[in-house]
Amino acid sequence: MATKPQEKKQKVKVTASVESAIQRLRIRVRAYEHKVLDISVKQIMDTALRYDATVIGPIPLPTEIKKYTVNRSAFIYKNAREQFEMRVHKRLIDILSPTPKVIEALTNISLPSGVDIDVKMV
Repeated sequence: MATKPQEKKQKVKVTASVESAIQRLRIRVRAYEHKVLDISVKQIMDTALRYDATVIGPIPLPTEIKKYTVNRSAFIYKNAREQFEMRVHKRLIDILSPTPKVIEALTNISLPSGVDIDVKMV
């Protein structure tokens, strides 16, 4: 009975240099007002494109809605209630393989108050 020779399979390992070559600067922008958010996103995009960076986005993320119900009266009118809500609008911007000039320009950018920015290297 003849047996087949077993072939040795080689595992291909991806080196750290290949993974680090594909870097992203992931910017997540949050604000209560969508108009202020869109203005600041446009400002970030213009700054990145000025230094010839590859930009993906802005990607709109789901709006976070927080609802609060409050009694109008102290204790007697239980059915009289008011409802309030806060909406947090979010956008996501990816910058592929950013150069140090792009990162420096983005750190020096001045944005309106009420805009929250999270920056991550992915």
